[in-house]
Amino acid sequence: MASLITGILCCLPGVGLLLGLVALLQIRKRGQRGRAAAVVGSVLSGVGLGVAVLVLTTGVTGWMWQGVKDGVRESANLSLAKGDCFDSDDGELKDAIFGVRTVPCEGAHQGEVFGTFTLRDGPYPGEKAVRDAAEHCVDQRQFYAMDDWAVPRDVDALHLAPSRESWAFGDRTVTCVFSSVTAHGTLTGSLRADQTTLDAHQVAFLDAARLLNDAMDSAPDAAYAEDDLPGHKAWARRVSAALADGGHALRAHPWPASARAPLAELTARMDKARALWDRAARATDADAFYVPYDAGLTLIEPRTTVPARKALKLATTPPDPGAFDGGDDAADDGTADGGAKV
Repeated sequence: MASLITGILCCLPGVGLLLGLVALLQIRKRGQRGRAAAVVGSVLSGVGLGVAVLVLTTGVTGWMWQGVKDGVRESANLSLAKGDCFDSDDGELKDAIFGVRTVPCEGAHQGEVFGTFTLRDGPYPGEKAVRDAAEHCVDQRQFYAMDDWAVPRDVDALHLAPSRESWAFGDRTVTCVFSSVTAHGTLTGSLRADQTTLDAHQVAFLDAARLLNDAMDSAPDAAYAEDDLPGHKAWARRVSAALADGGHALRAHPWPASARAPLAELTARMDKARALWDRAARATDADAFYVPYDAGLTLIEPRTTVPARKALKLATTPPDPGAFDGGDDAADDGTADGGAKV
């Protein structure tokens, strides 16, 4: 009976076969019943043992395990590529999702991939380390959607990263995604604005704008120059250098006739602003910092780029209209505002 049960379950074919053979010998010597059960158990166990040997010797187990790993890895990184638009089967975008289908970007969709990158191999670094590494999505975003002004206000970026479970199967891919911040919101149309969708004049303008935006975003943590004058002076030097580099790039580009006048006016403002930010960088105290800082900040307010943007057929509505007032308030109360995007 033990041989029969073990043979049917196929859990220990070697043990089932051994028990069956012992039972048959015992039945022959003692004339006991149960020969049929012992024979069937021995046959089933023998077949199971043969299959097990075949699997082990032909590498089928390795092939099956690799298939499992590939399936989990494919689900984990979603098999999504840069530029793909997709919907989630469960109707929700979370840190880890399974079951997505790519859809045309022209129609409504839940997410759009603006970049992917691979984490370093090794032991799972922990959720915090993965989240910190996923901050590189910020770098991917600025080269996929080069014009922040063209990104709707209800759109934000999130990342889909490997979990501890998917990491064990080889998943190392972080997927950077645009999605709507509104409940059950969707996107319509692609947000891609890079060298594949923009003309050379638009790219040249946005490249120069990115230099200044990066410098503005590097403002010190301390809001007031009184609290960190060296930090604010170093920031002013970065802004001054970005204005010099950006102005040089804009003047060197062969603009179309319709854009030459607004671009010339813009570069002239940038030159004046550069001199003021340079003065702020050499200030001896907070009061001496704020005078050129206030004037220099006013010269590079986002609205000053609207004529050039209009001539180049770029978006003319800033991503955050409050940035205008925020910049003015910063000049009034002495706070540093690094959020203005040109």
